[in-house]
Amino acid sequence: MRLRDLMTTDVRTCAPDTPVSEVARIMEEADCGFVPVVDGGRVAGVITDRDIVLRAVARGRDIRTTTARECMTSPAVTVGPDTDAHAAADLMADKQIRRLCVVDGGRLVGVVALGDLATERIHVDEAGEALSSISEPAQPAH
Repeated sequence: MRLRDLMTTDVRTCAPDTPVSEVARIMEEADCGFVPVVDGGRVAGVITDRDIVLRAVARGRDIRTTTARECMTSPAVTVGPDTDAHAAADLMADKQIRRLCVVDGGRLVGVVALGDLATERIHVDEAGEALSSISEPAQPAH
């Protein structure tokens, strides 16, 4: 199955200069923990609730003036809408991430989450394997 058949297309985004307090409000309204950061229609990065906590709150930064650009993860891991769900699950496991931005012609067209893959019976095993890999602690750098 292709990601175009599984992805969420109604995606809330923010701009790089959006204050993280506003990003948090977007997350609350959308009941999500992940917001693509879009600049001129192109994905500049992604910001998660974890990014906000670790890169702003834990460092004592003012969340009203700290921007998405200062906290986002960049570059974002992206795939095309015709990417096979198995390949997406493998990529998520390899990169230890739970969501992928789906882009077409460089523009954001959707997001696919690990849960989206798990909802399709044929992909439950791949999603489980990806989650298992994501949940493993990262190996310390030497």
